[in-house]
Amino acid sequence: MKKLIATLAITGLASLACTTALHAQTSDPKTEWAKKVVALQQGPELDRLVAQLAGSTTQELIATWGPKLEANVPKAKQQKASEDLNVELKKYAEDAKQLIGKQVSKVSADVLVPAYAERFTVEELKQIAAFFESPAIKKYQATTPQLGTIFIQKLVEASRSDVVARAKRFDDAALKIVGTAPAGPGAGKPARK
Repeated sequence: MKKLIATLAITGLASLACTTALHAQTSDPKTEWAKKVVALQQGPELDRLVAQLAGSTTQELIATWGPKLEANVPKAKQQKASEDLNVELKKYAEDAKQLIGKQVSKVSADVLVPAYAERFTVEELKQIAAFFESPAIKKYQATTPQLGTIFIQKLVEASRSDVVARAKRFDDAALKIVGTAPAGPGAGKPARK
């Protein structure tokens, strides 16, 4: 009898442990749907965002090193130095893009998945997933970069003459403020008394 009770107790504990382990492995359906929605959103637009973020860090480097190039490198060597910097800048941009891209899934899992799970019901998440899985949305996502390029080209063409005219007005005003002659030694320094 004691053996039977012990066997039942062990079997019960094993069953409870299996049930607990199985329950721990089965995650919240809301979280699973949130993961699906986040994964479905990641596509060409996210790739462009990563490229833009990397590009913005590249612009910061250009803003920092462009003036240093002009100030520290003799005119005769500036062209070569500029080409060398551009090679390094291109390497940096690719590395930055890859480094930022590697963080996408971690940040998505840590930030977006919980945010979606918190803000939407399971039914809403299913509807959002169905939206992103629809053929029309897939086609839209695939053609958006091309359509964006067409739009930007036409916008630049349509506004070019006005922007060039405005730049000319700026140049005229800047010329009056700065002048055309290079500053001589002591220019910009207060006069001694």
